[in-house]
Amino acid sequence: MKGVLAVLACLFGSFSPLGCNQQGSIPEGDLLVLTVATQETDGFTRFLRSAKRFNYSVEVLGRGETWKGGDYMSSPGGGQKVRLLKSALEDIQEENKVILFVDSYDVIFSSGPKELLKKFQQAKHRVVFSTETLIWPDRHLEDKYPHVREGKRFLGAGGFIGYAPNLKKMLSDWSGADSDSDQLYFTKTYINPEKRKSINITLDNKCRLFQNLHGALDEVVLKFEDGRVRARNVLYDTLPVIIHGNGPTKLQINYLGNYIPNVWTFESGCTVCNETLRPLSGLQESEYPVVVIGIFIQQPTPFVTVFFERLLNLKYPKNRLQLFIYNQESHHEAHVRTFLEHHEPEYQGVKLIGPEEDIDAVTSRNIGFDMCRDNIDCEYFFSIDVDVVLKNEDTLKILIELNKPFIAPMMTKPGRLWTNFWGALSADGYYARSEDYVDIVQRQRKGLWNVPYVSHIFLLKADALRTDLKDPDLFESATLDPDMAFCSKVRNKGVFMFVTNMHAYGRVLSTENYQTNHLHNDLWQIFENPTEWEERYIHKNYSKVLKAEFIETPCPDVYWFPVFTDVACEHMIEEMEHFGQWSGGGNVDNRIQGGYENVPTIDIHMNQVGYEKEWHKFLLDYVAPVTEKMYPGYYTRAQFDLAFVVRYKPDEQPSLRPHHDASTFTINIALNQVGIDYQGGGCRFLRYNCSVTAPRRGWALMHPGRLTHYHEGLPTTEGVRYIVVSFVDP
Repeated sequence: MKGVLAVLACLFGSFSPLGCNQQGSIPEGDLLVLTVATQETDGFTRFLRSAKRFNYSVEVLGRGETWKGGDYMSSPGGGQKVRLLKSALEDIQEENKVILFVDSYDVIFSSGPKELLKKFQQAKHRVVFSTETLIWPDRHLEDKYPHVREGKRFLGAGGFIGYAPNLKKMLSDWSGADSDSDQLYFTKTYINPEKRKSINITLDNKCRLFQNLHGALDEVVLKFEDGRVRARNVLYDTLPVIIHGNGPTKLQINYLGNYIPNVWTFESGCTVCNETLRPLSGLQESEYPVVVIGIFIQQPTPFVTVFFERLLNLKYPKNRLQLFIYNQESHHEAHVRTFLEHHEPEYQGVKLIGPEEDIDAVTSRNIGFDMCRDNIDCEYFFSIDVDVVLKNEDTLKILIELNKPFIAPMMTKPGRLWTNFWGALSADGYYARSEDYVDIVQRQRKGLWNVPYVSHIFLLKADALRTDLKDPDLFESATLDPDMAFCSKVRNKGVFMFVTNMHAYGRVLSTENYQTNHLHNDLWQIFENPTEWEERYIHKNYSKVLKAEFIETPCPDVYWFPVFTDVACEHMIEEMEHFGQWSGGGNVDNRIQGGYENVPTIDIHMNQVGYEKEWHKFLLDYVAPVTEKMYPGYYTRAQFDLAFVVRYKPDEQPSLRPHHDASTFTINIALNQVGIDYQGGGCRFLRYNCSVTAPRRGWALMHPGRLTHYHEGLPTTEGVRYIVVSFVDP
């Protein structure tokens, strides 16, 4: 009989907790997790995934209800959670049932029920609350809190664990409104000595069970060990079981959630990247999701023609794509028009907003979103700024298959740690570098990363646009730029912004110093965008030249190798003809020092079109390495006095008499094709009686200029021949 009375006394808290210490561990089956979620947000999905990882039994309260409990940004609330919990406890009759009550949208489990129950049992109380560094919502209650020798002193209502009878007793006095403060109710219960004793409540002062992040960010680090990832409280050297991003710490819980629980480990990499996929491989083309691709041209941008070429190369059925093109720049009207003239019929639909419509950039984004929202068949909106270099042709398919409401491919800038995402935010909402940022950028860590800011390119589910992100002011803010305002509102709506670096997707161009006063302005991008410049203008086989796999010797000490693409040749010719100020071919030439040319040609010098710095960069990067390989022991800084494009025509200047060049070595690049653009032509080296009579477009002849290689230009008999010549190291 005494044993029965002791058990009853323990259940209802009339005995000291020390006298109620149970013998043996609490069975995991006695634990039930209760949480409230009126919407199935990304945070809720993350919570359930972490619970499933450790086989927690979870019951969700409030599904389908309208949330009336406020939010962390406004006045205290949460009463709705208390009402729902009180109602749920009425149906639980087992007196040994242990209830864990936690928030869900911003909570992650980092360990399982066994550890949780063991630590609960070690607390030697019937109810254990999480703790806070800061007192909230009423600072005037601070003096009423019991003092502790070590650890946190203040109660946190976002997580607590206890036996069902004790929790029922704790909630018996609740009669508040849904908008009332749960934090204040539980605080007043705890600071009341009689209630604290009768219910048998204590606090998790050293964060052994619960870790609230608000006010404690400096205390928490990731702990990687033996294939597991935990959060460690370095202040108390504890490993909390439950991590709660309470208050304004949503970004921090998102960061931790990229790793906990075992989402990404050093041993296994990303463990969740292949979950909940949406495979496209088995679909017929007509079954592919309809996607609206929003293309935004808001400033003069290099390589726009290449952008549209890459768009065409996307491996996705064009009849399932609709294009929304916003072009704010008159300079790019010809590029857009040419693309549409040739390819508009291939797409399901096209909407174009040009500069003449005078629509601002923010409005254009909303119009693009509406094009998807209003089309019942649209499933995704794929937003791409025109400065994106989309190298991976499978990008759109990969993003769709990852099946996230919001996902972006990681884009970089060569040679820099710049990307199109931020790993963290500063206190004022601007860029900050997260601890893992460099590893993610360098792809030392590959996976899916929940980040606070994304720009330039992203894929958004139409369902999200029609629900959480339906507001027309997504890009508007009194203090933030439109892109930052957009990301802020996406975050506040509970939509996770993922960035993936599982594959290499492409780059973002630099638009700084981009001038539009030439015909082919991209030729001038060798400094600002050297990678794109090389891909556009340097021959695909040039790299083989440096391995001596793609170089010929048509005459003694004359080397012949590919260097320019056809596009480079076309642009160089067209640029010079557009400039149009060809020399007269006479000996008097005021363009050069001394004003006299011994062996004149009809030409245009690089400095006449403002290309001398770019040409020097080209010589250093692409000619000097070949020179040093072919002429061992000679090193060049690629200095030049003269670099020019020569035009040969039968009725103008068909040939060039024998001569030496005023150079250590000379580069002569054919810009058009013999037999197609002209007949005749070529170069003869008199000393060796050796001629190159079929110059290849884009190939360079490199030969010594003085003493040994006396040479002449052979007659052009038909058409027009163009070459670019450079006298190097005069």
